[in-house]
Amino acid sequence: MNCKRIGIIKVAAVLIALLLSADLSAQEKQILIFGDSITAGYGLEEDFAFPAIIQQKIDSLGMGHNVINAGLSGETSAGGLRRIDWVLQQHVDVFVLELGGNDGLRGIDPENTKQNLQGIIDKVSERYPSAEIIFTGMEAPPNMGEQYTNQFRSVFYELAEENEVIFMPFVLEGVAGEPELNQADGIHPTAEGHRVIAENLWEYLEGVL
Repeated sequence: MNCKRIGIIKVAAVLIALLLSADLSAQEKQILIFGDSITAGYGLEEDFAFPAIIQQKIDSLGMGHNVINAGLSGETSAGGLRRIDWVLQQHVDVFVLELGGNDGLRGIDPENTKQNLQGIIDKVSERYPSAEIIFTGMEAPPNMGEQYTNQFRSVFYELAEENEVIFMPFVLEGVAGEPELNQADGIHPTAEGHRVIAENLWEYLEGVL
């Protein structure tokens, strides 16, 4: 076999390897979950927070996707808007937005919350136009009054409709108000509570993946 033919075979082998690698990379997705103490797993080891449980689910199915926990305890929608540019330096295929709970606890004007969350969605869409966005809703505590809680709830429904994103109406569905699924503060989920959140979110995430 002459040197020229050997060279052609080597080039072909490299091209095939690159194509196989590109195909594998295309199948893997980077899932970024951007939120507050709920996402961060406040009061627990990070391995017990719902993003880690989602990763375990993905691994058990051999899907090869990567979940990034970008939760920060105490984060408000305004803080998230300030932080989002830094977080988006890494590639994102699926963006889960879980913010707003601290706004409700602090009685922040729902219109401000809406503007901040819209700003985050806009930045994600501009940086990664093909990224799927899953948006999770939140409820304000009842002691804020009926008018405020209704306005606050409406923010999430309006944003989901206006941006045509995948919408999970209440991230704490089946967890909020259940003493056995919450820590002593009555706000942050226990490890079991996080398992419930993960199962609920998986119903929305599975179709995307």
